[in-house]
Amino acid sequence: MKKKISLSKYGVYIILLLLILVFTFTTDSFMTGKNILNIGRQVSMIGICAVGMTMVLLTGGIDISVGAMIALTGVICSKLMVESGLHMILAILITLGIGTALGLFVGFMVTRFGVPALIATLAMQTIAKGIAYILTGGIPIYGLDDSFRIFGQGYIWIIPTPLVIMVLVFIFGYWMLEKTCFGRHVYAIGGNEEVARLSGINVAKRKMQIYSFSGFFASLSGIIMLSRINSGQPAVGTGFEMDVITGAVLGGVSVAGGEGRITNVIAGVLIMGILSNGMVLLNLDEYWQWVVKGIVLFIAVAFDNIQKKRDQAK
Repeated sequence: MKKKISLSKYGVYIILLLLILVFTFTTDSFMTGKNILNIGRQVSMIGICAVGMTMVLLTGGIDISVGAMIALTGVICSKLMVESGLHMILAILITLGIGTALGLFVGFMVTRFGVPALIATLAMQTIAKGIAYILTGGIPIYGLDDSFRIFGQGYIWIIPTPLVIMVLVFIFGYWMLEKTCFGRHVYAIGGNEEVARLSGINVAKRKMQIYSFSGFFASLSGIIMLSRINSGQPAVGTGFEMDVITGAVLGGVSVAGGEGRITNVIAGVLIMGILSNGMVLLNLDEYWQWVVKGIVLFIAVAFDNIQKKRDQAK
């Protein structure tokens, strides 16, 4: 009994360690200071979005719009700075507000009109992608001020700025889910929504807040991505939701809702970042990288379902 519990609880860390060992011995440049910092920069946007995705998954929902939201908010922020001449701080605040509002709209459609989360976020994905291309005409927006690079390319001491932001977001997510009534309500809704409603929890309000958080974190990632590539590109973020969802599920967040801890999601996100980085160092074709990531998601969800069946059989 104890061995099974340990495997379920620490399996993600074992996988992480094995992955590090594999790429350490199969590549010459994996375990270098420069590459480690590069991995930290690469996983930051996945990690930030994964905090919002974790909240959504814990309620039994899903958000597949995060990739398109990254593209749209990056385009909006770049247009505000380059074409409207707004100061970057004001442009960032407006962009975060728009991302949060779009997330709130998705939550509204899910709770008030009963639109399934998959359909609602698929619709938002399509809308966000379309608006991004309408605003740019398919042409990237250049001319960002050099000072804006700090968010995606800069350092705080020797630590990449995006990595510092990701850590702060994870700390915030941990506090919200583990130390507040908001977190208790999230787990209750995911465990049994009807029971949560009968116990006095405002399920609709909580769900709208959760999708708002997801929109906020996606827009924050969009700003970091914009700073990193130094241009507003409508095509950026394609397939990004795949890495985010896989990272959260690898971290033990159940796709059925109600189970999972943000602390383990950190390991899941690192696995996705290290996997991507290692495959690049091994010169693995991009198409094969897609195949590997798809297989990893299959395995993660299958393991989650097997574990759930075992728990129900006890």
